Formats: sequence, C-alpha cells, structure tokens
Amino acid sequence: MDTRGHDEEEPPKPVVLITGCSTGGIGHALARAFAEKKCRVVATSRSRSSMAELEHDQRFFLEELDVQSDESVRKVVDAVVDKYGRIDVLVNNAGVQCVGPLAEAPLSAIQNTFDTNVFGSLRMVQAVVPHMATKKKGKIVNIGSVAALASGPWSGAYTASKAALHALTDTLRLELGHFGIDVVNIVPGAIKSNIGDSAIASYNRMPEWKLFKPFEAAIRDRAYFSQKSKTTPTDEFAISTVAAVLKEKPPAWFTYGHYSTVMAIMYHLPISVRDFVLKKAMKG
Repeated sequence: MDTRGHDEEEPPKPVVLITGCSTGGIGHALARAFAEKKCRVVATSRSRSSMAELEHDQRFFLEELDVQSDESVRKVVDAVVDKYGRIDVLVNNAGVQCVGPLAEAPLSAIQNTFDTNVFGSLRMVQAVVPHMATKKKGKIVNIGSVAALASGPWSGAYTASKAALHALTDTLRLELGHFGIDVVNIVPGAIKSNIGDSAIASYNRMPEWKLFKPFEAAIRDRAYFSQKSKTTPTDEFAISTVAAVLKEKPPAWFTYGHYSTVMAIMYHLPISVRDFVLKKAMKG
C-alpha cells in the first residue's frame, strides 16, 4: 500500500508570464529557456501568429496581450490565475525602439515608446502584484538595457524609457519586498534579436529631418547598432538569465551580453570622456 502523503509530491511548477514573445526576440528565447527548466510558461504577444512556433507545444499557454491596454492586461492576468491559480514570475520584456533626434522626433512616437516600455510594464506590475502579495511570494523581472547606462545620440527616447524602468525597478524592489516579492533588473547588452528590424520599420515612418538631415545615415545606422557582428546569441542570454531569475534569492541586478562591461565602465567615466566616446561611436 502506498502511504506517501501529499507533502512528498513534487513542488508545483512555477507559472511564468512573459510579455513580448514574438519569434526572433528575447522574450521568445526566454519563454523556451523557462520551459526547459520545467516552468509553465504563459507566452504573450500582441499577435498570436507572431508566436506560431510555440503554438503546438504543450509547455506553453499562448495569449494575445497589448500592454498598453488596461482591458487586455486584466483579461490575460485573470485567464492565467483562473487556469493555474497563481503567477509566480512576471517578465516585463515587451518593448519598442525609437530612433531619431529628440528635437525633431514626433512626440507621438516618443509617447508610444514610454507607453510600451514604461507604462506597459507598470500596468503589468499593478495587475499581477495583488495575486503575488496574497501568496507572499513572487518575482517581477524587468528587462532594461545597458543603453540606459550611457545615453548616446539618436536613441534618446528608448534610452530614457529604459532609464525610467531601471529607476522604477529599484523602487519596486524596496516596496514589494514587504510582500515576499523579489524584483530583478535584467540589463541586456547587445543581444541578437529582431529589435533592429522593428527599429528600422518604425524609423521609416518618421518624418524627413530638417536640422538633422546631414546626419541621416548615422541616425539610420543607430537602428541596427546593437545587431552588428558582435552580438551575444539570444539563447545563450536567455539560459543565463533564467538561471539567475530562478535562484531562490535572485540578484537585484543581472547584466549579460556584449557591451555590458564596456557600458558599465562608460557609466563611471567623466562626462566629457563619455560624450567624446559616444559621439565617435554614433557619429553624433
């Protein structure tokens, strides 16, 4: 007769909700890496078809999610809690690039960047935290960027949005610790992804520059800067990141990938030196 009690059963698999899981991006790689670690992965994207590769894999629960919509966020979070009873890890990965000089870029494009990268992440946090707080347990993972450590020309809106997310993450870590919730700032370096393609697609919708017309080639080149030859493979980044996040006591800050060390050094350089290096690198 089997006398084993419930306390000897395997612990439940962590339920991980990830935003921005389109094929070819960091979120997609993170989804696969979490699944390899036996997590139940809720992979989300604005379009389900962009996650088609995961469609018939039983390890994934796919949902369409627009982080700019209160209704969409509430609907997905409710669906996950209904299905699994909890959310153990939230990964705020959904993000958009915005390339262009700040003095001429349309405010609507800059607002869209903040609406996705900053307010979209906060919207997810506010929807998920009540569920985590009742369990006195959970992890919130925000995907920042090394670009926020040293703001160069041509991507000021994106860099500023990630800097804002870094600051919010630091505050959330202090506020949510009271409820047993860990908050982790993931700071990727240059990771192979489709961000260059999406950046150039949004750049092509920008107006023709006036003052900055002579810098057109340099500005366009900025869209692909993180995707040049020296990029860290997406899967390598995802495996290392997931290992850090799933630790019992995850780090407050985890950076990985090409340029991550260089940018950390840049952050501590005298401003005049940093400006010189960035202007040269970005042809500013």
